[in-house]
Amino acid sequence: MEQYDVVVIGAGVVGCAIARELSRYALKTLVLEKELDVATGNSSRNTGMLHAGFTYKLGTLRAQCSVEGNQEFDQVSSDLGVPFKRTGKLVVGFTDHDRQNILRFKANGEANGVRGIRMVDPDEMHRIEPNAGGNFAMYVPASGILDPMQYTIALAENACKNGARFSFGSRVIGIRALEGEEEKKALGLEEKGRMYQVTTDRGMVYTRWVINSAGAYAVKIGQLMGYPVVPQIGTKGEYYILDKKAGAFLKTPVYPAPNDRGGFVTHATPTVDGNILVGPDWYTTTGPEDYANQKQSLDRLFLDGQKMFKKMQRKYFIRNFVGIRWRNCDPVTKEPLDFRIMTDKNIPHTVSLVGIESPGVTAALPLARRTVDIVLGETDNEGKKILKKTDFDPVRKPIRRFSEMTLEEKQEAIRENPDYGQVFCRCENVSRAEILQAIHNPLGVHTLTGIKNRTRSMMGRCQGGYCQTRITQLMEQELGVEPEDLRYQREGGWLFTGKVRPDKQGEE
Repeated sequence: MEQYDVVVIGAGVVGCAIARELSRYALKTLVLEKELDVATGNSSRNTGMLHAGFTYKLGTLRAQCSVEGNQEFDQVSSDLGVPFKRTGKLVVGFTDHDRQNILRFKANGEANGVRGIRMVDPDEMHRIEPNAGGNFAMYVPASGILDPMQYTIALAENACKNGARFSFGSRVIGIRALEGEEEKKALGLEEKGRMYQVTTDRGMVYTRWVINSAGAYAVKIGQLMGYPVVPQIGTKGEYYILDKKAGAFLKTPVYPAPNDRGGFVTHATPTVDGNILVGPDWYTTTGPEDYANQKQSLDRLFLDGQKMFKKMQRKYFIRNFVGIRWRNCDPVTKEPLDFRIMTDKNIPHTVSLVGIESPGVTAALPLARRTVDIVLGETDNEGKKILKKTDFDPVRKPIRRFSEMTLEEKQEAIRENPDYGQVFCRCENVSRAEILQAIHNPLGVHTLTGIKNRTRSMMGRCQGGYCQTRITQLMEQELGVEPEDLRYQREGGWLFTGKVRPDKQGEE
């Protein structure tokens, strides 16, 4: 009988942030995730921007959490070992209408508490970023870039270190409030008061609290909890990933002037690892996992990208990907609405977070704190007290990257651990030692993309052409599994289904 104080549904960036904040308290917490790792959905399918908060309507939850998350991130990234650079951002314009929109959102950002925004002339704009397009710009020094996959992994690992549990491959299919004390007694549950039975495709767990942070599936999970449908619209965006040769030409994110509604179209953004992302090209979708690229969209994206980044060339393309926003909207006008943290006195001990799209990465910890405050407040009102841990440790140490070491550090690392002397991934200069640490990660994730996201192996120019077979062989050896047991990313995503030739003469 698995019994918890809190069950969090969804291990995206917000779900993992909630788990980390809950782990500060004496609470038995479980995170249920339908996929085999954290950040397999839209928490990893975005630009990786730390947004400043200048386009969001004054007083909204989106604006408050964006500014709050931005201003604390230097400390957060230091504690969690997350790659992060406060690069600033250029918002460029071409027309008088662009200038009017930029000035409008400059004033909005200042009202929201965004620091240091200023207009720059063409000379200063090109001193900041020589390869930016545009005739004038607004400079936003508070903006930055981070690795959203590493951030989500770090939040989850720190939560795990402080006592939270994660159950991957656990799709929630039912949530039911237990009827009374007799039913709980029959189930062997000792907790008095409200309890829930959460059914997954792997079994059932019991909990006092249920928190819904299921991302694209949050409305569906909310309905299982008893919440009404929240109208949403899905928008799909294509991205190009450019290799590090192009990355040498762009150090500052370059965004076009926001449109009249405050949205952005195609922008060019350097990553913390030296690549460039160009995108997105937004259009409507009805599929929560409609991740297929479309040629016509990529063609438009290429033309739009050249306006933002003068060095945009096809020879630099190494990969494409798609992100999807599920945004709360007015059911009639389809106008976008704010994030929602939903509670209901008729569904006590539940919180449902719905429509957490951009800037969800920036806003994750502020949203998590507000969610945990609801748990603490409602518990206090019931005359109980949740104790804060005295031994909570906010620090998470990342895998040490061979590629980032000095020559002297590399020599010392190899002396201490000879596995650092074997380079598995040539494109990204990833060593055997790093692959081994990723295989034996704290969350127990054993997919190929799990290794990829923790080490950057298979992310270079050849996209795993050299190192993927060596990594899978090492996974087989370290985990003691057969090749047919390995998965690329998801259940059903087999890497191997059998042998193409016998091992020895006459054997199948």
